Amino acid sequence: MSTGIATAPNSSLRRTTIVVAAVAATATTLAAASLRAAGVHLAAGGKIPLAAFAQFTFAGAVLGGILVAVLNRRSTLPQRRFIQTAVVLTALSCLAPAAAGDDLSSKIGLIAIHLLAATIIAPVLSRRTTR
Repeated sequence: MSTGIATAPNSSLRRTTIVVAAVAATATTLAAASLRAAGVHLAAGGKIPLAAFAQFTFAGAVLGGILVAVLNRRSTLPQRRFIQTAVVLTALSCLAPAAAGDDLSSKIGLIAIHLLAATIIAPVLSRRTTR
C-alpha cells in the first residue's frame, strides 16, 4: 500500500504545468531577447537579465498550477474562479513594469511580455480545472 503515488488528474496537472511553464518561459525569453535586439532596454531600476524572464515565468506558471489544484479541491466553480484570479493577477503584474520601467519602450515591452506569458499559461491551466 503506497501513499506516494499520484492520482491521474494530479499527475496530469503536474505534467501540464511543467510543459506550459517551459513553453512560456522559452517564449518570454525569446521575446525579451528580440526586443533587446530591436533596441528596447527592458530595464526597471537596472537591466533585467534574460534568465530572469525564464525564471519568473516558470515560477508564475507553477504558482498557477498550484492555484488550479487548490481550486479543484475547494471551489464549486474552479474554472470560473481560476479565470477571475488569473485576470486580476495578470493586471496586477502589469502594474510593476508600468510603474518601474526605465522608459516608455521598456514599460511597453515588459507589459507585453507579461501579457504574452499570461496568454500562454492561463488558457492551458484553465482547461485543467474540474467541473
